[in-house]
Amino acid sequence: MFAKLARTGVLIAAIGVAGCNDSSMKDFAPEANKPLPDKILADLKAKGMVRTSSVMARIFKEEGKLEIWKAKTNGRYDLVASYDICKWSGKLGPKYTEGDRQAPEGFYTVRPSQMNPRSNYHLSFNIGYPNTYDRANGRTGSNLMVHGACSSSGCYSMTDAQIEQIYAFGRDAFQGGQTEFQIQAFPFRMTAANMARYRNDPNYEFWKMLKVGYDNFEITKVPPRVDVCEKRYVFNQVAPEGTTFDPTGPCPASAQPDSLKTAYADYEKRYDAAYNAAVNSSTPAPRPTIAGIKEASIVSDWSKRRARGERVPIDPPSLNSDGSVTETARMGRIDSPIGRKMAAIDAEKEAKRKAEEQRLAAIVAAKAAKEQAKAQALGEKEAAKQAAQQPVVTAGVEAAPTRPAAETQAASADEGTVSKLKKKLLGMFGG
Repeated sequence: MFAKLARTGVLIAAIGVAGCNDSSMKDFAPEANKPLPDKILADLKAKGMVRTSSVMARIFKEEGKLEIWKAKTNGRYDLVASYDICKWSGKLGPKYTEGDRQAPEGFYTVRPSQMNPRSNYHLSFNIGYPNTYDRANGRTGSNLMVHGACSSSGCYSMTDAQIEQIYAFGRDAFQGGQTEFQIQAFPFRMTAANMARYRNDPNYEFWKMLKVGYDNFEITKVPPRVDVCEKRYVFNQVAPEGTTFDPTGPCPASAQPDSLKTAYADYEKRYDAAYNAAVNSSTPAPRPTIAGIKEASIVSDWSKRRARGERVPIDPPSLNSDGSVTETARMGRIDSPIGRKMAAIDAEKEAKRKAEEQRLAAIVAAKAAKEQAKAQALGEKEAAKQAAQQPVVTAGVEAAPTRPAAETQAASADEGTVSKLKKKLLGMFGG
């Protein structure tokens, strides 16, 4: 049974494009033509492999690993290289929508046309998201890569030295006649202990579905055949002649080889015992995971505003279990032409706002000064009026009653006349 699966393993999944031809291979950039190191080539030979034999990749987010597996002469695959992922963005859990910054999880296919030797990220290849399953479930996104430059916004990013080797594995396999290779992307190694850790996670049912494909590879060491029906993955199923797997329609009455059924049943018994033991033991706390399409939409909106050059929180928002949203206090703007343009526009607006604020403040100050001067003048006038109406007081002398001015002038005139008459009489009589 295993030999039969191995013979068909190279041509798994859907119908592939023709093998990579000479013209497309010669078009590679120099860094895409670097040979694998001698040590790796020696390891391949020791494991019964040739340089151009078929490859498959496995990705584990939580462990931060990307593995390369190659087919041996008997058709079964063996691990030949493991790399530390430099960066991947988002949380554990699948990608839901464009802009959610999630690195995909699932079973993907890479063909020669998806290899990019002139990538802005040193070297890259598109993993094939969205695949049939993603499209059937309305998931969106584009340009999800494995690439170099150690920078990620939804991709799996490696160092430049790592991507040169990973790229070379795919390039050599295409030269050997492989038409497509499979990438299996998982949230973590799907062991009983890890599944027990995440048994209460909202993504658990999705992960259980992926685990069936994971288990099929663990049992057979051959990349599983992958189909989609009823909006879910199915693995190593053979549909009756004349029927097909409709991604959104009912699954046909498919079957598996009896030998695979038996091997899978034995594997499941051992797994169930290990799972039950793990549930009752202390385990590390689970890592943060995406809270479905709701959180994906919140992050996607943040990404759109950021792409427009708006000032947004430095890190993507996060949806909490109680429905609240957590955002970082630090704000910033994307460093891009549109970001710099928006920053300049905002700076100009702020300068105009401050200038207008200063102009209005000057008007208010001038008006206040004018009102103050007017009030002071009125106060001085009133004080002068009141002072004019106050009696004149000489120290130690009681003031005489005030008489009208006319009466005072008449009295003064009478006193003058009397004085003159008195002087005249004294002259006449010798006085």
